Amino acid sequence: MAADLVLTNAVVYTVDTARPWASALTVTGGKIVALEDVDRGPATEVRDLGGAFVMPGLIDVHNHHAMAGRADLFELTFGAEAGFDAILDAVRARAASLGPDEWLTGGAWASTLVETMSSASARRALDEAAGGRPVALTDDSRHNRWVSSRALELAGITPATPDPAGGVIVRDGGEPSGLLLEAAGVLVERVTGELTPSQHRRASRRAIEILHGFGVTAFQDAGVSTDILGALHSLDSAGELDAWVVSSLLVNDPIFGFDPIGAPLLEVAGRYRTEHHRPDFVKIFLDGVPPTRTAAFLEPYLPDDAHGGCYHGSTTMPLSELTDWLLKAASAGLSAKVHCTGDASVRQFLDAVSRVRAAGYTETRFQVAHGQFVHPDDLPRFASLGVAADISPFLWVPGVIPSAIAAVLPASRASRMQPNRALLDSGALVAGGSDWPVSSSPNAWEGIAGLVTRQDPHGRFPGALWPSQAITLAEGIEVFTLGGARACGLDDVTGALTPGRSADFVVLDRDPFRSSSLADTRVVETWFGGRRVF
Repeated sequence: MAADLVLTNAVVYTVDTARPWASALTVTGGKIVALEDVDRGPATEVRDLGGAFVMPGLIDVHNHHAMAGRADLFELTFGAEAGFDAILDAVRARAASLGPDEWLTGGAWASTLVETMSSASARRALDEAAGGRPVALTDDSRHNRWVSSRALELAGITPATPDPAGGVIVRDGGEPSGLLLEAAGVLVERVTGELTPSQHRRASRRAIEILHGFGVTAFQDAGVSTDILGALHSLDSAGELDAWVVSSLLVNDPIFGFDPIGAPLLEVAGRYRTEHHRPDFVKIFLDGVPPTRTAAFLEPYLPDDAHGGCYHGSTTMPLSELTDWLLKAASAGLSAKVHCTGDASVRQFLDAVSRVRAAGYTETRFQVAHGQFVHPDDLPRFASLGVAADISPFLWVPGVIPSAIAAVLPASRASRMQPNRALLDSGALVAGGSDWPVSSSPNAWEGIAGLVTRQDPHGRFPGALWPSQAITLAEGIEVFTLGGARACGLDDVTGALTPGRSADFVVLDRDPFRSSSLADTRVVETWFGGRRVF
């Protein structure tokens, strides 16, 4: 059969140790058939790339694509560098275009503003800027919300409202301040209004367009609703889903307010499976985030008035319940991604996986999501238990979130985040995730630059975060290609440029192995299944 496409005169980096380099690529029927110029026919498209660098499409093993698409299309967006007054100015400008009682949603404010937003006076300033409208703004972790008085009223939150399980209504003199931590924010999320099926579809499509612009051809959404599942199913059924997508089904939900979750969601997820969409994982939040002291640690946080000097945080469920959920998922053929930001939650998850492996589930995939803090004793357990580390190098270099963490943990611990070198040396599978829109963009080259240098790739924040944990460029590229494919179960179809795999590749503006500025690397073309999508 004649080839559909032949790339010639290229520098092809395959991410395959058996044959890492080639100069040509032949594609037929959406798949790679050879790493040579072969099988040309009269209708074959031949591209002379003039020495351009070609590599596999990038894989983002942790994002919230629909949330990012929704934010881009329908919400107020501002960066974590925005100060308190700048946020109020943005709210004021946006409110001017809204109806009298129309919701204003968006984000993301910096974790370092938690104390500022904990006062009733801050809430009243938000009320004034919004003209009395209901407002809900998420923080940079997307775990916490700052809301207006009207939002509190619509959610039924009063001074008498108790803190919900897994959440905190931060109070000022007894009245709700407007700052809602973790599950407390869900009380507001449930009344902000829902998107229509058409809007959900548009949000997913828009997010995938953005991902294509950064060379991403496969991703794992780290927490979906039936609305998101429906949008992906609809897109693929219409031949419009130009990416491999793995969805993570929420077992618990301390931040999104989705319904259904848990067993009812697992029961219906199979009906949304399509050629390019695999609802193959469950997602469990085992703790929160360090800046608000909702992450679970083996050693205590720094003392404060609210928690004292011996507070460690806590997990969302005991070991027995976590193990039961992992067993239930494994028996249904589902893998698991578990959110762990403190070293105590990481240890508990590893303990649970040990029990699941002992029960005979040797092939089930497991991922620690984030896992920026890992006790040294637990590092070798990743490899021995077959647990992948889903890392977020976009977040774990000097920046706003590490600065917020440094305010609640002793310096000796806050500075030892993301032991990537140690994980790789131990034999662990490491996969790269952007956590977009927690990160401002899904540009994997910013993440790779952070992995290699441990520095802010844009130079906004000085210094390096635990520089001895830097990895090589080749390792960084694998983290965002084949490593991600293996972690989320897509390595049968993508992740490397080898015959038989999908023709998912990118053309770059430079050879990263010869570049002095990795973060400035740009994607010139993105191809999925042998078709150019960017």
